[in-house]
Amino acid sequence: MDRDSALALLKDVLAETVRADGPDLNVRQSAILLRVALDPGPHTVRGLAEALQLGKPAVSRALDALEGLGLAARLPDQSDRRSVLVQVTARGQVVLAGLGDRVIACERSIAKHGAPTLTPMRPSFAATGNDSNSHAA
Repeated sequence: MDRDSALALLKDVLAETVRADGPDLNVRQSAILLRVALDPGPHTVRGLAEALQLGKPAVSRALDALEGLGLAARLPDQSDRRSVLVQVTARGQVVLAGLGDRVIACERSIAKHGAPTLTPMRPSFAATGNDSNSHAA
């Protein structure tokens, strides 16, 4: 898959995701939920922070939100009561299954119709990194 196709796929998946019923997860929450669901566990806050190169407070905040949505749960580690394990809930599995289905559908659509070509940036933006839509702080 080339860059244009990858970006077209991401664009389509994100557009379908924001239109779908269900929770509106940010990228950090999505990355954590996917890591817990797809990578072999057990998963701890510390391990997730290391794997994603994030601070433990950022992972904890994301997990707070995921727990609030019923997508993940923190459970005591039976072998080490000081540790907490993170698991995806049944509802989290359903949400991820829907996401996976959207990725497949969007990829099939791109394969059938072709990916649009990335519009080149104007030279002044590419050279300076300036964006007229950004605002000075």
